[in-house]
Amino acid sequence: MSDPQSPAVTRKISRRWPVLSAGVAIAAAVVLGLIIFVRGNVPIEADAEWMEEILEHRSPFWEVPSLVMNYVGGGWVSFAIPLAILAVLLVMRRFWAALFFTVAMAISPLLVQLLKGLFDRPRPEDILVAADLGSFPSGHSANAATLAVALGFILWRTWVWVAGAVWVIAMMISRTYLGAHWITDTIGGALLGIAVVVIVWAPLAEKLRVERTSREAGR
Repeated sequence: MSDPQSPAVTRKISRRWPVLSAGVAIAAAVVLGLIIFVRGNVPIEADAEWMEEILEHRSPFWEVPSLVMNYVGGGWVSFAIPLAILAVLLVMRRFWAALFFTVAMAISPLLVQLLKGLFDRPRPEDILVAADLGSFPSGHSANAATLAVALGFILWRTWVWVAGAVWVIAMMISRTYLGAHWITDTIGGALLGIAVVVIVWAPLAEKLRVERTSREAGR
C-alpha cells in the first residue's frame, strides 16, 4: 500500500480527519446510543432480527471460536496484548508510535465505561458468558477497533489494514453470537474505537510518518 502521507498532505489530513472521520464516527455512535435510549433500551428491529438468526445457528462449532475471541478480547489478555505491542515498539525505538498507541488504548476503554454507565442498556437474555453491566457500547469491539486502526496507522501496510478489519468484524460477530451484546452495541463500540484512534493520531501524524519512513530508510 503506497504511503500518501507527504508532509504537505499529512498536514492537511491531520486537520481534516478529526472533523470528518472522527466527528462522523462519534456522532454516529452517540446518535445510535440516543436512539436506543429513547426507545427505552429495548432491542431495535435490527437487533432482534440478528439475534434471532444467531440463536437459530448456535452450535459447538461456532461457540468455541467465539469463546476464544471472548477470552482474547477481555480480561488480562486484553491488557497483555497491548503491553506486548508497546514493548515491541519501544525496543524498535518507535517512541512516537508507542506514545500514540498507549494514549489511544487508554482512552478507548475509559470512554466505553463512561457510555456504558450513561446508557445502562440491558444485555441480551440469551447470554453465554459472564459480563458486567451495560451493553452499549461493546468494549470488546471498541478495543478491537482501537488496536486494529492504531496498528494500521503505525505500520501502514495493506495486510495490516485487511487483518485489522477481519479481526474487528470477527470480534463483533462473536460478541453477538455469545449473546453478550446486541449488534448495535458492537457497531457503536467499533465506531468509538475508530474515532478515538483518529483523534489521537491527527496531531501526531507527521511525527509518526517521519519516524516510520526514517526507520524504513535505515533498513
